[in-house]
Amino acid sequence: MIRLSLDSQARPTARNGHVAGSADQQISKGHVVMNFKSIMILAGIALCSLLHAQGAPPSAGSTVPKEMQTSLGLYLTPAEAFEKWKADAEHVKILDVRTPDEYLFVGHPTMAWNIPLALQSYAWDSSGKKLPMKPNPEFLKQATATFKPSDTLLVICRSGGRSAKAVDALAAAGYKQVYNIVEGVEGDLVDDPASPNHGKRLKNGWKNAGLPWTYDLDPAKMRLPIAEPTPKP
Repeated sequence: MIRLSLDSQARPTARNGHVAGSADQQISKGHVVMNFKSIMILAGIALCSLLHAQGAPPSAGSTVPKEMQTSLGLYLTPAEAFEKWKADAEHVKILDVRTPDEYLFVGHPTMAWNIPLALQSYAWDSSGKKLPMKPNPEFLKQATATFKPSDTLLVICRSGGRSAKAVDALAAAGYKQVYNIVEGVEGDLVDDPASPNHGKRLKNGWKNAGLPWTYDLDPAKMRLPIAEPTPKP
């Protein structure tokens, strides 16, 4: 307990022929100054704890990369997301917005639902040197049919970019408690040319944090895109 010594009315008393009142008052003022500093320190700690609980960037002094920022400003590390889910699994849902291919072959958080934000295309983009993705037109419809507006949604993708876009889409649809799980399932790239893991996603993320994940599928937790009809020969 913090005590403030505010006895400004202390009366001088004679000790060995000297007036001790001024010294006593100085000590009392010193207590006030020291205790005021203690209060300010504790207030700062309490504020940091509050911001952290409300989804401030996951580590003190860190900055969430622009591509991972959301309109709601709520962020969690994978470890924080797992603890938040464990504390209230009935109302806290983890939503994996990667493609069904990633969900299946890379693996996914054991408790995660899968509603893809985008779908993999198989037409080679020679300028970008990649197989681009295309938006899933059913994403928002499937998400709002699956989750209640009062649910807390923790959104994850490969490394935090697509999940940020999904958070913004859900926020625009009226969801208030939607967090972006920064680092994602696979994490960030190792940037060390001397390492055999250079360029691989082994730096952080859900899987690299040792959190529960699986390849097993639960169709009840998957919202697959509507299959396009196969053209007749």
